[in-house]
Amino acid sequence: MAVRKFKPVTPGQRHKIISAFDDITCTKPEKSLLAPVRKSGGRNNQGKMTMRYIGGGHKRMYRIIDFLRNKDGIKATVTAIEYDPNRSARIALVQYVDGEKRYIIAPNGLKVGQQIISGTGIAPEVGNALPLGEIPLGTIVHNIELRPGQGAAMARSAGTYAQLTSREGTHAILKLPSGEVRMVLVTCRATVGSVSNPDHNLESHGKAGRKRWLGRRPRVRGVVMNPVDHPMGGGEGRASGGHPRSRKGIPAKGYKTRNPKKTSKKFIIERRKK
Repeated sequence: MAVRKFKPVTPGQRHKIISAFDDITCTKPEKSLLAPVRKSGGRNNQGKMTMRYIGGGHKRMYRIIDFLRNKDGIKATVTAIEYDPNRSARIALVQYVDGEKRYIIAPNGLKVGQQIISGTGIAPEVGNALPLGEIPLGTIVHNIELRPGQGAAMARSAGTYAQLTSREGTHAILKLPSGEVRMVLVTCRATVGSVSNPDHNLESHGKAGRKRWLGRRPRVRGVVMNPVDHPMGGGEGRASGGHPRSRKGIPAKGYKTRNPKKTSKKFIIERRKK
């Protein structure tokens, strides 16, 4: 996987860096695994805007991803690596020996023709999903469950992974992509390997229009608004805006917003890096 840089023939191409898509093997998705995506434009059921800067964008179809990996003990063959417009990672189309097809988040290094399997008592190889209690210490994993049978919830975006550092009783200790160290039940499943498309963070849109294709409308800074619209608005000339804060007045840059009474607090050994 690599990125493409463009010659500055036009202003939009001067800073444009996109994926080379050299890992994609199929351009048409599996029809049986598609579902419609209905856009809201940031409006609620009353038609009022509740989320700003959302709207437009290219029409998409959702690819139904198997985050549960609950088809245990049955081997599946990777038939294609595909692009998914709904996520930063690549997805892999796998076909089980009984003929069923499913999409999974493609791990880095997964190739067409490779076989994967999920369940207990299997080898901890790339693409295989198994409980954290059976994965060797130090292994890189992704698609981690928070509760057994819930489905993958952590380390799902491009290039991310967590490391299984140790086990204590009924819990495994993981170092997450954010730097947070937390405990997860050993019965929770994870997939071996890191997520595909690790060069995603090197991409640059190059122009505002490319962001519009993704459904993002122009964002306005708080300091250029009026005092009625934002706490940092108003002032004569180019005022700095005072203490940085959100539109609702919550301070930014270091102010802790996490509830200290949150139930998951007891599972977190070390908070994420600031």
